Amino acid sequence: MVYVSTRNKNLRVSAAQAIAMGIAPDGGLFCPTAFPRLSHDAFVQLMRMDYKQRAAMILGKFLTDFTAEELAHFTEQAYADEKFGGKDTVPLVSLADDVHMLELWHGPTCAFKDMALQMLPHLLTASLKKTGETRTCCILVATSGDTGKAALEGFADVPGTKIMVYYPVDGVSPMQKLQMVTQQGKNVEVVAIKGNFDDAQSAVKRIFTDTETAKRLDAQGLMFSSANSINWGRLAPQIAYYASAYCDLLRAGKIQHGQTVNVCVPTGNFGNILAAYIAKQMGVPLGKLICASNQNNVLTDFFAQGGVYDRNRPFYTTDSPSMDILISSNLERLLFFLSGQNDAMVKEMMDALAKDGRYDVSGVLGTQLAADFAAGFCDDAQTAHTIKKVFEEQKYLCDTHTAVAIHVCEQYRAQSGDHAPVIVASTASPFKFCKPVAA
Repeated sequence: MVYVSTRNKNLRVSAAQAIAMGIAPDGGLFCPTAFPRLSHDAFVQLMRMDYKQRAAMILGKFLTDFTAEELAHFTEQAYADEKFGGKDTVPLVSLADDVHMLELWHGPTCAFKDMALQMLPHLLTASLKKTGETRTCCILVATSGDTGKAALEGFADVPGTKIMVYYPVDGVSPMQKLQMVTQQGKNVEVVAIKGNFDDAQSAVKRIFTDTETAKRLDAQGLMFSSANSINWGRLAPQIAYYASAYCDLLRAGKIQHGQTVNVCVPTGNFGNILAAYIAKQMGVPLGKLICASNQNNVLTDFFAQGGVYDRNRPFYTTDSPSMDILISSNLERLLFFLSGQNDAMVKEMMDALAKDGRYDVSGVLGTQLAADFAAGFCDDAQTAHTIKKVFEEQKYLCDTHTAVAIHVCEQYRAQSGDHAPVIVASTASPFKFCKPVAA
């Protein structure tokens, strides 16, 4: 499997190189040049497996310079029962009307980021060895709340690494802040910034692509990498849980083999729902991918307008802070995939976004976007109402981000008449957001 930059597909690297580097030197994101397909026999195998085995199998399709034994060992360690509260790593809880909650938050930091960031340290340290890298890896992370703690937890005291997390001082919940600033580890550091997540993310990307900074680090035996979902090693593990969820529905008799299932994902940086898109390209029978946003609804408008992305709008601090984002980095990968790997077009769009804060691919990709995606948004009042309604009617308590997804899912079903079974990504424990959930 070869990986290329979204902005220069002549830059070709292995999976290990893509993971070690984190981001391409030109600022592009590494992508596979093809999607591996899952056969009928593969689904039969997956249904018999536990989550650890499924994750190793899916990762093996993409990380072809890792052995099956390596990946099996990594998944056993990353998703150890004691870390995820038992053998059921990713519980699937069914509510009424064929709505199935994919609980991705049973890991050590109570957020879906654990599904990738318990795995990434294993992938990254192995990648450094495979590429012959001897420098200490300095991992820079921008966070809107959950990624920071999950990355700190995953990389704390990992040999050969240092990690620094930047978070918006007024843009995370009290528990998210406490989780980060109390993290133990000799190689960890946490920095609050004045600004929002987009400011932190843009600054980190500028550091990654600054050649003079890279030279100074190299002289000191250091190198940069990333634990954000711009790193392919962060994104790839997330593909597995969509394939696993489909298999769980099959095994439970909730659906028939080949039956289409929709997916609804609370979305900020677009990595989680992009993982669902990739699972669909692999042959998992997923239908509409429903992108749920909070009041920072730049993605809702992007899909509603068929491909016009405009971040020139107010930024809101909401009760679902992990989605308080106006620059959705992983959308760049989707443009690359849908355009037939048109790196020149992607670079032009990203340059326009950096310069003018907007770009327009409606004339080129509008039809393709509409075929796979739907979108909606939910403000804080609707979020609170949804939490209360779901608890009273279903006796199910959800966090603010999951409530956004449930509201948008209901909205989509009512407006479209599409009542196919749906998997809703539940991305955080309600106990991480006590105040708005209790209110």
